[in-house]
Amino acid sequence: MSAAGDRLQDTARQAALALPGTDHGYPFTQHLDVYKVAGKVFLIVTDDPDEQIITVKCEPEQARAYVHGHASITPGRYLDGRHWISLGPGPGITGRLVTDAVEDSYDLVVARLPGRDRPRTR
Repeated sequence: MSAAGDRLQDTARQAALALPGTDHGYPFTQHLDVYKVAGKVFLIVTDDPDEQIITVKCEPEQARAYVHGHASITPGRYLDGRHWISLGPGPGITGRLVTDAVEDSYDLVVARLPGRDRPRTR
């Protein structure tokens, strides 16, 4: 079953908040709920009923595979489309896919942090 836009966004928020060291806010605009770890962005939830998407960091090869395999996954909105993807509601966009994308994005960001800035557990 595919995730509707509001469920997609809620699933992404819950997945992000379950990860150690995550905080969030609206640093850019009231419509972009930005999730960070150690000050680095790993998830953006677009709070706009006309554009129910999330944007996550992704390895370029994986990003291409996602975009090729899912009509509602596009190169990242707002950010570098090589390293970020945006997911919207549609066929094949499941809660598990959303959770995995958020966790993978978090892991990519954490892996690039200096050891002293990394959260203690995951």
